Amino acid sequence: MAGYNEIRGLRVKYLSADPSNPKDGQVWYNSTTGNLRVQGIGVAAWSSGSNMSQTRANTSGAGTQTAGLAIGGYTGVSTNTTGITEEYNGSGWASGGTLNVAAFAKGSSGTQTAALDFGGGPPDKATTESYDGSSWTEVNDLGTARRDTCGTGTQTASLCIAGTGGPTLTEEFDGTNWTAGGALNTGRPKSGGSGIGLQTAALLAGGSPYQVNVEAYNGSTWSEGPNLNTGREGIGSSGNQTSAIIFGGYVPGSASNNTENWDGTSWTNGVTYPTATYELGSGNGTSGSSSALGFGGNGNTSATNEYNFSAQVITPGAWASGTAIPTGTQRMGAAGTSNSASLLFGGDNPSDTAQTATYEGNSSSWTSGGALGTAVANMASYGTQTAAMAVGGGPRTANSQTYDGSSWSEGNNLPAAKQELSGCGTTASALAVGGSLPPFTGTSEEYDGTNWTAGGTIPTVVSNNGTVGTQTAALTNTGYPGYTTGTWNYDGSSWTAGAALVTGMAFNRTSGTQTLAILMNGSSPPTGDSPATQMYNGTAWATGPSRAVTASNRASSGSATQAETMSAGGYPNKTEVEEFTGETTAVNIKTFTTS
Repeated sequence: MAGYNEIRGLRVKYLSADPSNPKDGQVWYNSTTGNLRVQGIGVAAWSSGSNMSQTRANTSGAGTQTAGLAIGGYTGVSTNTTGITEEYNGSGWASGGTLNVAAFAKGSSGTQTAALDFGGGPPDKATTESYDGSSWTEVNDLGTARRDTCGTGTQTASLCIAGTGGPTLTEEFDGTNWTAGGALNTGRPKSGGSGIGLQTAALLAGGSPYQVNVEAYNGSTWSEGPNLNTGREGIGSSGNQTSAIIFGGYVPGSASNNTENWDGTSWTNGVTYPTATYELGSGNGTSGSSSALGFGGNGNTSATNEYNFSAQVITPGAWASGTAIPTGTQRMGAAGTSNSASLLFGGDNPSDTAQTATYEGNSSSWTSGGALGTAVANMASYGTQTAAMAVGGGPRTANSQTYDGSSWSEGNNLPAAKQELSGCGTTASALAVGGSLPPFTGTSEEYDGTNWTAGGTIPTVVSNNGTVGTQTAALTNTGYPGYTTGTWNYDGSSWTAGAALVTGMAFNRTSGTQTLAILMNGSSPPTGDSPATQMYNGTAWATGPSRAVTASNRASSGSATQAETMSAGGYPNKTEVEEFTGETTAVNIKTFTTS
């Protein structure tokens, strides 16, 4: 008679860690990471991540796909060496500590909170620096100064391999000093290859000049292994000695987008990298070839790409074109919880004349709503499609107007007329922040559904900024005239300084809540209007997916970064609408037939 397992099948195992030797088709739930895992069944794919805040090439990298570092490199031309470090959290980049000695073509190892960076140029350097997650500290130098080197391992057990100062030279770091290691069999005078794995179990793949050679290190000697399918230099990589991936690089005459996977026995061509490039940076996670992080590269791009081999399909957050508004307008007000139930109103036409038009949106079309009683632009705005407010605005006014889904009505005025302010909340409990009286101000006012009263004052002036949240839990940024990175949190009575933006922005808008927000549509000197976005997770700001439209003074609405957010209009009187949808994860379902 058939037993229970034959009739009902086996249970999915509930494990605190992945099994050491899973079999193809084995399914388990990892309670530590919260992931359903399937061995050997999945989809390999590259997807676009959020751009770095700075374009760069020949940068070094450390960490993993969800906790990575981009270190140094150069911008524009090789004389523009940078020491800037950026930290990646799996969604976007934030500013990290700056190197003491700026350089490019360096080696690196370790994690986001415990990294090591060494060598580089120009000229050839022996400098070694240690990172603790916030700042870099110089430690003992390499024995031989060099650039175009590569590294791998951990902060306290690293390898520095090949390069201009020693084509076959390996040095080992023990947490304090560098000592000579085993010599390579095939020299790389300009490595351009990638170090993979740990100090006692490493690979060196590719390198100058267009090497197909791969060598394995056992902690003392290098031995030749199976070659790459395509010789190349300036490549990115991730993984360990038995499971790895390499990508990009330079082949004779051109950049490459080729990817190769290593299974411990041989190299096979994989899913192509999104853009042909070389001298790119990469995370150096050692857990295997199921994930990787690539960033920057020749051509001085800021692009970031993520690789996953998973039974789950991960769709990164992205902006998409929406239905254009009927008339080109800037400095509009907006309300709504998503782009499928949004409201736009007021704003300036090309002659900088304030408007009264109202548009109701449903993700596919815009229809005219009731006209504002008073034409305004650059006002505070918030609420929903059927219960919205327009407060203050230009020409400078103290008016507050309320929308009920069909018509606007005048309410009690602000204590003082002002424009270029922002706000958040509902028609029953709202907050108006900053603006220009003149002069610019840091004052805020609270609304109880009938009257406005004085709220807490920010210690600095704020205007042309974005504010999100509620009357008792709000988030704002300083905006104009300072273009600073300052943000402020409100608890219902007082403002306190919050986490710094990646880049100071003014003439921007923000959607979301005090702990989950997206800032967009701004301008930042000296580049001016920008398509950049920044995302906040309640702790830190990071770069977000860029919009297609470069404009400031756009209207925005939406509930949070993981919901739909809308960006519309803007300077100079645009009609474009963009819609943002946050990252989604779904199980990749496949049907298998057996006989």
